[in-house]
Amino acid sequence: MASGKLGAADLAVATDTLLFTAAASKVTTVNVRFANRNSTPVKVRVAIGVGGAPANTDYIDYDVSVIANGVLEDTGLVMTAGEKMWVRSDTANVSVRAHGMEN
Repeated sequence: MASGKLGAADLAVATDTLLFTAAASKVTTVNVRFANRNSTPVKVRVAIGVGGAPANTDYIDYDVSVIANGVLEDTGLVMTAGEKMWVRSDTANVSVRAHGMEN
């Protein structure tokens, strides 16, 4: 059973980034945390799905504001085997990390 860091990235502007894929035959509980390293607010997105890119129905956060030099964390997200998590920011200088546990 893996636990701890599942993925991390320094996000490019307006680009969907595949952060993490849940292991086959596992259920994964994930927390995802954004850190805005800018002195202005940014907007971020999180999608969970199974395709090659996020579909409109995959978004669980969409253009959510993160205050200047602030953080946003979603906790207790449950992903089933093979599901993928994509993240995105409208501005550079945003870090993101997924951490959790595969069961």
